[in-house]
Amino acid sequence: MKKRLFLVGLWCIAAMTVLYAQQSTDSLELQQLDEVVVTDTRFKQKRSTSGKIITKISASELEEYSGQSIANILGRTVGVEINGARSNAGQNLSYFIRGGRNRQVLILIDGIQVTDPSQIGNDYDLRLLNADQVESIEILKGASSTLYGTGAATAVINIKLKDPENQPVQLQLKSVLGTNSASSEQNSTINDFRNSIALNGTLGEITYLASFGHQFTDGLSAIQSGKETDVFNSYNGNFKLGYDVSSRLKVTSYFSFDRFKADFDDSFAMMDAANRLLTNQHRLGLTSQYSYKKGSFNLNAALNNVEREVESNFPTLFKSNSLVVDVYNRYNVTDNFYLLTGLNIQDNQMESFSIPFGESDFNQDIDPENAQFTIADVYLNSVLTTDIGIQLNAGLRLNNHSEYGSHLVYSINPSYVKETNFGYVKGIVSLSTAYITPSLYQLFEPNFGNPDLQPEENQTIELGTEVALKNNTRLSLGYFTRNEDQFIDFRDTGNFVFQYQNVSESFKASGLEFTAQTDLSDKLKIYVNATYTKLNEELNLRIPEFKVNSSINYRPFTGANLNIAYQYNAERRDVFFNTNTFESESVVLKPFGLLDLFVSHNFKNSPLSCYASLTNLLNKDFEELNGFTTRGRNLSIGFGLEL
Repeated sequence: MKKRLFLVGLWCIAAMTVLYAQQSTDSLELQQLDEVVVTDTRFKQKRSTSGKIITKISASELEEYSGQSIANILGRTVGVEINGARSNAGQNLSYFIRGGRNRQVLILIDGIQVTDPSQIGNDYDLRLLNADQVESIEILKGASSTLYGTGAATAVINIKLKDPENQPVQLQLKSVLGTNSASSEQNSTINDFRNSIALNGTLGEITYLASFGHQFTDGLSAIQSGKETDVFNSYNGNFKLGYDVSSRLKVTSYFSFDRFKADFDDSFAMMDAANRLLTNQHRLGLTSQYSYKKGSFNLNAALNNVEREVESNFPTLFKSNSLVVDVYNRYNVTDNFYLLTGLNIQDNQMESFSIPFGESDFNQDIDPENAQFTIADVYLNSVLTTDIGIQLNAGLRLNNHSEYGSHLVYSINPSYVKETNFGYVKGIVSLSTAYITPSLYQLFEPNFGNPDLQPEENQTIELGTEVALKNNTRLSLGYFTRNEDQFIDFRDTGNFVFQYQNVSESFKASGLEFTAQTDLSDKLKIYVNATYTKLNEELNLRIPEFKVNSSINYRPFTGANLNIAYQYNAERRDVFFNTNTFESESVVLKPFGLLDLFVSHNFKNSPLSCYASLTNLLNKDFEELNGFTTRGRNLSIGFGLEL
């Protein structure tokens, strides 16, 4: 334990000692100061004028972690824990941000909400995403329901997929091969295969993109005691077609399909089982923007269909449809003040089936005519900037739900930025509320559902500061405190009768989030983040009280990149069902630290690039979930080709 803490301390000290380092390299000047973010206002703005501390993962940073999943990459950012990302490739994922769960984290793809209405938490499954199709990611933490509606209680993760290149034709190929073994059973067998191809370009006013991805991963059992391996096999396709009707009007349509098969074991008896989850998703959407002298009018619409089938001793089938229409208008009242008004409509529907004992055909359990709700929200947001550095971002949203009626949320986010000769200093304050709509499953499941459920309510207060220097150094420190009311829980109502109910108790989470990064030169970059989270015991499940990520990125010569990354997770509490006592019991999972190495090289005057990674370099044995397998030391190699 002391050795691990000492190593963490060394990394923190190493990062802090360079925060005041000075460089004269002109290529680094203003790079960080000019960074653009979108998520906290929906429109592009300089990072310095944002009233939030936003985490942005750029395209170049995604390239540094080639061969890693989106869940793995997100887990390296401040304040984010994606439980299950270090386990078997098909492991269910849990999103823990500021003490929240999956249903309190909203995922956006190209700016529009994505959910699975058949999930208990109405959340989106990140296993459906192919990292090679992603351009960048922004993470906005805190209650953000004013702009984004239900589910935006602890964070909004805005994932931007790749756009076509500005040339007639471009072909991109990528392939990664790797091992996939646990720390206790190291072997050199190639069991991880990831391949992708993309064709895109611009022909006059028309843009197009077609991309495909495939992953096949074997070699690990889902549970530690398992002897049989559990396969993960996924396919992805993404198509975009855009047309610039005029200099003012741009329209893009898209279609995507994502599917995977994930084998899993019996987590009740903790033994091998021939279980499998099959998930299919189809998305069809349209984005458009009309720009005029004083602002712009935007229309986003998407239809999402998800089908999940569980093959086990208790076969089940879930089908869901969600329609999202988001219409909003930005009006520039002055050069320093604009208003955003919008209407967001969501229509969600689900049905489920099971096979009764002794029968062979599916019978319907949840009727889609009953399991359906509609949300129609109107919202207003205002953004003010001044010449003296005072800024204000404030908004209101009236949520109108077909089941429980209306609910009002608000946000007030003043900030102050002081431009200096060396960069800027920014201070922020935020008070915001959020709501989480009960899922269709929680409302209408015939045995456990409760149609009288009310939305969960969240209130978050944030204080923070950010300092950015012209030598590409940035430090940020944020404090948050979050109150959670009307929490929806699965409760025993007596006589072994269970039902989803709103809990009368209030829960609280608070913490600190720190980030520091600097470029010592145009070749060397150091990054560190640390998260401290304090929770009520009821919320404290698999969430580390203390977590650190750090990395050193070195570019020895043009085109070459070396990245050494370290992650430390403190001990966590987990719960398991004891089949001997037939009771749930708590267990404390030991802390762990992981060291990873990533190398890449883009060949000069060549379309070829190559990369390699060695993850869990020290082959640490650790647990994310009690009794489940995690990956040990594994090697991956790959190449990319752009023509």
